[in-house]
Amino acid sequence: MKRMSTLAAGLLIGAAALQYSGVASGQSDGWITLLDSSKKGDWTEVGKANWEMKDGALVADKLDDAKVLSYLVSKDSYKDFQIKAEFWVDEEANSGIFIRCDARDKIDSKICYEVNIFDKRPDPSYGTGAIVDVGKVDPMPKAAGKWNTYEITAQGSHLVVVLNGQKTVDAQDSKHNAGGPIALQYGSGVVKFRKVQIKPL
Repeated sequence: MKRMSTLAAGLLIGAAALQYSGVASGQSDGWITLLDSSKKGDWTEVGKANWEMKDGALVADKLDDAKVLSYLVSKDSYKDFQIKAEFWVDEEANSGIFIRCDARDKIDSKICYEVNIFDKRPDPSYGTGAIVDVGKVDPMPKAAGKWNTYEITAQGSHLVVVLNGQKTVDAQDSKHNAGGPIALQYGSGVVKFRKVQIKPL
């Protein structure tokens, strides 16, 4: 009986400690908020766009140099995780969420997995909803003109993308299995991110 009560007390203390650590670090149920409607968050910018908080979203609609795309790169690295991201784009937008990047100072689809947001991509099989060169979509969903939600899961070599509740990619790939930062891209058009959260697995 004494052993059981000691075990119960230990479990209660452990649960309380977990709850406190989540509150102290701004996490909720393991989810870490990287940006929301009130704050841009802490990113390193590669390339330069006019990112700014406007009407509860992080918005960009112009590059400083038309030949150099802009990326907001996370300070921390992540290997196995889930991402939830809310975004809005216009028809001309070229954007995406890059995951498990092998470097921080030069972001592209060769050194990261690119979960694309690009309704007008010339090859639509790797457009919106796809992971470029890894997981195709057919038919390609359209994201322009509305708020959308991406749910992205990377666990080992298993990569899953869900756009607005519909699975668009379920693929196996291990090119970038070691993990790394994530990045938000601005390439063209109007791009807005209202919330980005990540949950390490």
